[in-house]
Amino acid sequence: MSANATPTGQTPTATSDAVKDDAVQESAFLKACRREPVPHTPVWFMRQAGRSLPEYRKVREGIGMLDSCMRPDLVTEITLQPVRRHHVDAAIFFSDIVVPLKAIGIDLDIKPGVGPVVEQPVRTRADLDRLRDLTREDVTYVTEAIGMLTRELGPTPLIGFAGAPFTLASYLVEGGPSRTYENAKAMMYGDPELWADLLDRLADITAAFLKVQIEAGASAVQLFDSWAGALAPADYRRSVMPASAKVFRAVAGHGVPRIHFGVGTGELLGLLGEAGADVVGVDWRVPLDEAARRVGPGKALQGNLDPTVLFAGREAVETKAQEVLDAAAGLEGHVFNLGHGVMPSTDPDALTRLVEYVHTRTAR
Repeated sequence: MSANATPTGQTPTATSDAVKDDAVQESAFLKACRREPVPHTPVWFMRQAGRSLPEYRKVREGIGMLDSCMRPDLVTEITLQPVRRHHVDAAIFFSDIVVPLKAIGIDLDIKPGVGPVVEQPVRTRADLDRLRDLTREDVTYVTEAIGMLTRELGPTPLIGFAGAPFTLASYLVEGGPSRTYENAKAMMYGDPELWADLLDRLADITAAFLKVQIEAGASAVQLFDSWAGALAPADYRRSVMPASAKVFRAVAGHGVPRIHFGVGTGELLGLLGEAGADVVGVDWRVPLDEAARRVGPGKALQGNLDPTVLFAGREAVETKAQEVLDAAAGLEGHVFNLGHGVMPSTDPDALTRLVEYVHTRTAR
């Protein structure tokens, strides 16, 4: 049993729950998100609970990705694995951005080596009828898993997440991963009303999915707009930002930090913050001090070590990590992360050493 778990046969008291909640709120991660003084720079990694961990590969043997996301016991174990191993400052809920689409009945699967594949792409107005509202009953496994996790995590915050409307729309319209997004962009440019209605529908589904996670106990949420970097700033502002802003507005009243991240979004950083995020995630292409200039005041930043640096040896990792920390020295709030997800062949020990390095170097 975890040291944070309630002993069998005992019911958590209101006092113990309040103490735990206070401890979570005072965590370095949430304080950094709120741009408050921290005891050290907090660290977590995108895809930290994933293919780089041998214990992850073992527990997932013979189980499909979507099936894994729908088993509360498995979700709990996988989410906890990097917290145990790396001593990161936050856990991120193990799921996938297409889970809410699967939950409302979209015929899709995550194919190994390919990614999400949609059996019938969304291409016409009639196809929108397949995108019904998401209800709490559609994702009871999420509520159950988060309940299990918050009991186990104790003072460690749990980050909920969802895919942003543009990225979800890209998968739905293309039918799977794409490097050019020709079908999605053709709809965006050629039928802007249909595109707007599609993203608005996806904003409602995404917001509902985030609300379920927050109400179940998630302490922060991250909106992954993984493919937003494919857009010009004017197109993002006109055709994408309204839907992302709708998601952020929908969860604003819950009082949890909202993080916004995309890849290749150096030209969009200011807009990512303008959409309503409290924390803007930055990939490795833009130094954090320059990112802060682009985002403007009033936002914390998250990032941004190049994930490939972890293959370069301990000295190089520490040198590049220090460059990130130096660039972040003047920020209002900083959460250390990679500039994208952990790569599958990364040595897990390199991640553990990186967490220790950042904690040691930034101890106040």
